[in-house]
Amino acid sequence: MNDRAKSAPAGEAFDFLQLAGKTFLVLGVANKKSVAFAIARLIEQAGGQVIYSVRSESRRQSTAKLLADRDVRVCDVEDQSQIDALANQLAEEGVSLHGLVHAIAFADYPEGIRPFHETTRQQFLQAVDISAYSLINLCNALKDRFDPDASVVTIGISTTRMASESYGFMAPIKAALESSLAFLTKSFSRFSRVRFNAVAAGLLKTSASAGIPGYVDSYLYAERVIPRGQAVQTAEVAQTAVFLLSPRSSGITAQSIVVDAGMAINYFDAAVVQAVTDSEVR
Repeated sequence: MNDRAKSAPAGEAFDFLQLAGKTFLVLGVANKKSVAFAIARLIEQAGGQVIYSVRSESRRQSTAKLLADRDVRVCDVEDQSQIDALANQLAEEGVSLHGLVHAIAFADYPEGIRPFHETTRQQFLQAVDISAYSLINLCNALKDRFDPDASVVTIGISTTRMASESYGFMAPIKAALESSLAFLTKSFSRFSRVRFNAVAAGLLKTSASAGIPGYVDSYLYAERVIPRGQAVQTAEVAQTAVFLLSPRSSGITAQSIVVDAGMAINYFDAAVVQAVTDSEVR
């Protein structure tokens, strides 16, 4: 036990995460099931201040009750003028950001999930722009707003090497997102100690994921493969993200922390293999 913990008065909570009084920009809240909302709520519970950024005025209205009395901005990351406007607003207000949460992803499947080689240029480039390049663009626009020791956290996926048909073409997009962490860390190191990390999440039960064709079946399969028999919870991803935002993770940068409850070690679980082979026999 360290000296600070020993000297804390009886009944006084020990601020392990050291987020109290610090300001964080959180992008990507859509509803109460959003990973971004779970992260923001934990920051607030730890005494931090959250500035929320949503993609449109209609999204601000739809989350008005959920984010009542919060500071909510509008920024569509496909629109450079809106990114610049957000950066200018924060500069005019003298805001210093101790962290940024990038929980933004989008892929267009107008005809459902199709073979990867049929992905159109428009689909792929739009997904790259919103889901990966937006992190780079936002960090560049906000570089003067970051505290020297700020932490940037994005949301990845547990593996970008598995050709999951139910995820369409998003795995290569997420691979680009995660690869950019090393390059952002290196380029920002010329003038700051800002850190860039990702939480590489397993399959989650969110409103956005439920809209992906075939995702629900994959989610149910994940529950069978995960050793504990329960899928990854949004709260578990959020808790890891908040740790990465905190000074307690100061030695971690350019990393993707996998949060999959052990799914990757258990694909050949005997019960699952037996279920498949039995179905083949029948």
